[in-house]
Parts: sequence; structure tokens; C-alpha cells
Amino acid sequence: MKLVTCGLPYANGKLHIGHLRTYVPADVYVRFLRMMNEKVIFICGSDCHGTPIVVNAEKEGISPKELVEKYHEHFMRVFKEMEISFDFFGKTTEYYHHERTKEIVNRLIEKGYVYSKEVELAFCEKCNRFLPDRYVEGICPYCKSPARGDECDQGCGRHLEPGEILEPRCKLCGNIAIFKKRKHYFFKLTAFQDFIKYYLSNLSGTENAINYAKEWVENLKDWCITRDLDWGVRFPLDETLVLYVWVDAPIGYISFTEKFTREWEDIWLKGDAEIIHFIGLDIAYHHCIFWPAMLRAANYALPNAIVASGMVKIEGKTFSKSRGYVVWVEDEYLRAGFNPDYLRYYIVNYTSHEKDLNFSWDVFREKINNEVIATLGNFLFRIMSFSWKNFGTVKMVVDREIIERIAKSKERIVEAIRKWEFKSATDAIMELASFGNTYFQNSKPWEIIKSDKERAMKIVANALQIAKALIIFSYPVMPKSMEKIGKAIEMNLKSCSIEDATKVEKELKIMKLELPFEKIEEKDLENLKMALLDRFAEKPEISIEDFKKLDIRIGKILSVERVEKSKKLLKFIVDIGNERRQIVAGIAENHKPEELLGKLVVVLTNLKPARIMGVESKGMILAADADGKAFLLIPEKEVEVGTRVK
Repeated sequence: MKLVTCGLPYANGKLHIGHLRTYVPADVYVRFLRMMNEKVIFICGSDCHGTPIVVNAEKEGISPKELVEKYHEHFMRVFKEMEISFDFFGKTTEYYHHERTKEIVNRLIEKGYVYSKEVELAFCEKCNRFLPDRYVEGICPYCKSPARGDECDQGCGRHLEPGEILEPRCKLCGNIAIFKKRKHYFFKLTAFQDFIKYYLSNLSGTENAINYAKEWVENLKDWCITRDLDWGVRFPLDETLVLYVWVDAPIGYISFTEKFTREWEDIWLKGDAEIIHFIGLDIAYHHCIFWPAMLRAANYALPNAIVASGMVKIEGKTFSKSRGYVVWVEDEYLRAGFNPDYLRYYIVNYTSHEKDLNFSWDVFREKINNEVIATLGNFLFRIMSFSWKNFGTVKMVVDREIIERIAKSKERIVEAIRKWEFKSATDAIMELASFGNTYFQNSKPWEIIKSDKERAMKIVANALQIAKALIIFSYPVMPKSMEKIGKAIEMNLKSCSIEDATKVEKELKIMKLELPFEKIEEKDLENLKMALLDRFAEKPEISIEDFKKLDIRIGKILSVERVEKSKKLLKFIVDIGNERRQIVAGIAENHKPEELLGKLVVVLTNLKPARIMGVESKGMILAADADGKAFLLIPEKEVEVGTRVK
């Protein structure tokens, strides 16, 4: 039996593609294991505690509980739409989780692995509170980069203990903090240094996680496990404190398993299952050092493998929500109407699991159109349509060479999945699809059927066996699409084994198949690309001298027309006083061209020219963005065309 878990999404914001870098491969892995007839439990849940949630809740004027509930519901909704199917998805706010967490912490206390110590912590005199974790910002004591209270997030990436940060400042009010003494509790992490070295030398999983942890194991410090907060799991020895979120969050793997199955003790206490954690590389330190040490101290079973995904980039830029280098799964991808399977395929096939994934809308379009649609979809639709039109029911007499070719693909896929090499597995699928296309095209059954229907049926049977294998192999990656296609040959994919790919039935009944995939057009990406470009624009503070560099003038719209093949773009000719400019603006969705003629608008005239959808644009018409709609800025009175805005 295997227990597969995913790092808990933090209930402090919406899901983005960075999240899916972990959850999609884990779901693909679980689906493949089940097709290999292995018993698997797939567990995850919302991480609901910690200072960022309290800080965010205060900003939104709601309680932490309300904030957590909002994002927990969001997670479950998006996971369902993306076909990510956990057996159990819990919450760390639930009673059962608090009880299991306290039981484990009490074990640590009873065994002498927890001690108290007075430490100097950042204290904000204006807010009259100690500043845990994300309430405080300052300078990393190791690399001198800007850092937050628990981590050097912009520099060396090192975990910071309470009181380590230099030049602390309250994040809420901006006040310079002072240091005051406070008693907190520590876990004797240093007592497990030799154990962690041994554990890492035998740990399975991806090398990126294991090697990352090995770099830090020589510099262990005892770990402060309490915080000054009202939100969280109460610390048993002092209920004015709560447990640090990285104590209780991974315990969710245990409490969620306990809630889901009576077999939880066999898994977590007796060690009768293989435990596999799928995580992002940024939390490898916690999962490869803190977590196994805590489990060892409490006499719980240890993870057998840590599978860490590489980091994510957006259009070549380092992923950053604050800088706008992000793609939101629900608001942007799903609401644009894209097939969830397209993104699933892109995530697992773009690069190996350990390497950085770069998400680019243009690369996404090219990859889906050329591989999923032109290679896989083309073959499946051609053979299904030809079989339905010409036979209806096909006698499945399949050549040995075809079965052997499918078997080789199956072996390669299984080997790759067991090594967490999802790109290799999906490459093998696409290579089999290419083989199917070549076989069908070269065999020309549409010509042979005119003189030899039996021979044509033999060709079709071979091609259908390849198609059946492709549907089975592709199901874990693109479940929604493959279920739709599988129905055309009466396949129940939920009960299929991977061995069924080489099994030959006496006959296959073929039903009409609608086009399984919809091609992505350039116009489908237009709004999404423009939204990214708008977010990418850095907006630092500028001086009055910088502002004076902007040539902003009042212009008059002389003509306006729609840009061909675009729903959002309008092409303008604008009089700016000393010349007429052609400008492209994305305001067509809430403006009619005929209503804009003659209007005075505000124009940035010294913007570098650009080509948008093949049309040159020499300037920018300024507008306010409200709820995704553009509202033009116009002068309150008639002003002479060309007047400078100061």
C-alpha cells in the first residue's frame, strides 16, 4: 500500500500555476499507480494556521476563520475542475487535527525533546505586541538581504528563528521594533543531526530535495516551535502560545489519513505503507529535516520518498505574486474556457519534474496544438471516424508487431512513472501516437477498402489497438478528455488496468466521436497575454524628474475600427496637436467604435512603438481599469488638442 500526499496549500490566497506544479504530477502518479493495480491513498488539505493568515484577515477586516473557509472552498472547487482527485481533503482547523497535533507534541515533551528558553523577540511598542514571523520584516543576519521574520525569502533562503532578524520593523504599522525577552519553547533538533544524515542517505525521491537538505544538515539549530498568536493549535504547556505552523501543518498528513481510514495506524505507527510526499522545492528543508526529526522523536513512521518539483517561471521571469509574475488558475485559465487537460499535459511534459517549469502562453499554445491536438488528437479522431463510417464494428485481429510496439511503450511509461519522470512517460505516449499516425497514413486503408475490405479492416484493427493503448496511457494525464474519447469504444477507464493496453478483444464497436480537442487560436490568448504584460510593468516610486519625462497630451479621436480577429482591440487615429498617431487599445469589450468618434482622450505620446496583433501602435490612450473593464480618462472641459498634461 502507498500513501501519497501533497504539500498543503496555504489558505491565504487563490491557487496559481505554481501550486499545480506539485498537485498535477501527484495526481498523475496516483492515477498511474492505480492502473498498475496498486492500492493508493491520496491525501491533502488546507493549511489554515500561521501569521500570514492572521495578517491577511486583519487587512480584509474579517476573522481568520472566515478567510480560511473562503480559500478552502476555492481549493476544493478548482481541484475538482482540474480533475485533481484527492481521497480526502481536510483542514488543519478541525478538532481531529488539533487533537492529533497535541498528542504528538505531548510525546515530544514527555520524551524530553522540548525545553523552554527566554529569547529576545521583536516587539512593536505602537501595536503593543510581539511580532512573530510575517509580522516582522528586517535584514537577514547571514546574507544581509531584506527578509521576513521566519525566512530570508529574498536572499539565501535560510530558515530564521525568532529573534534572529536584524533591524526589525513592524509590517502592520511600519514602526521600528525593539527587542524584548519572552519565554518560548524549542524542539531539540540538534539531537537528531546524525539521524537526519543517515535518513537522507537512504531517502528515496528526487535528488533536488535530498541534496538541498544535505546542504543544511551540518548547521542545525534547535527549533522554536511556539508563537505569540491567538490563531492556531494551542501549545499544551502554555496556552497563551500556539504551535508554529510548520509543526502542525505536516501533522495534517497524519490527521487527514486518520480521518479517512481505519488503516491509519498501520500506515503511520506500524510503517506498513510506503509514504510519498509531493512538495515544492521551497519547502524541502521542512520536509527533509524538521518533519522526519519530529516523527522519529514521536515514534511515528517516516516518509519513504520526498518528490520535489522544480520552481516555476512565468514568461521567463521568476515567479512572484507581488510583481505580477503569476497566472491564476481559476480567474485566468479556467474562466478563459480552456480544457483543464491542456494545462495538466503542459505541466507534466514541459520539462523534467526536478527542473524549473517556464509557463508561456505562446509556448502553451504551440505545445498543445502541435502535440495534444495535431499528434494525439489527430490520430484518435482519424481512426475512430474512419472505423465508425466504414465498419461500425471491427474484428480485432492485431499483428504481433503492433502488440510488441505497445508493450515497449508501456514498459517505458511504467519505468518512468516509478522514477517520477513524468516528461519521459508523456514523451513515450506522444511517440506512440506519432507511430500510429505514420502507420495509418502509410497503410492507406481508405484506398484499400475499395478493393479489399477484409485487409482494410485488419489495418483498422491494428490502428484501433494503438488508439486503445493511447487512451489508457493518456488517461492519468488527461482524464476528462480520455473518458470522452473512450466512450466511443465503450471503455470504462476508471476500471482499466495498464495491462489492458496490450489485451486484444474479439471485436470493438465504434460509435461516432466528436472532435476531442479544440485548437487554441492566437485570439484566445490575447486578453491573457495583455493582462500579464500589464502586471509585469514594474511600478517603483519615481521622482518629479521621472514624471517630467512622460509626454502626456490631450488627443482627439478621428477614426476608430476593430482589429481583425480580435475581440478586445480597437485601432484609432488620434490627433495629438502636431501630428496624427495610430494607436491600438484594448477597450473594445465595453466601447462601441461609433460612440468614440470625436472624443477627447488622454494620450501618452512618447511610449516606445509596439506591434499588437500585427498592427503598429505609437502611443497609449490612458484608461482606468475597474473590474476588468477599461474606462477612458477624459478632460472635464473642452481643451485644445495637443495640450500637455502636467
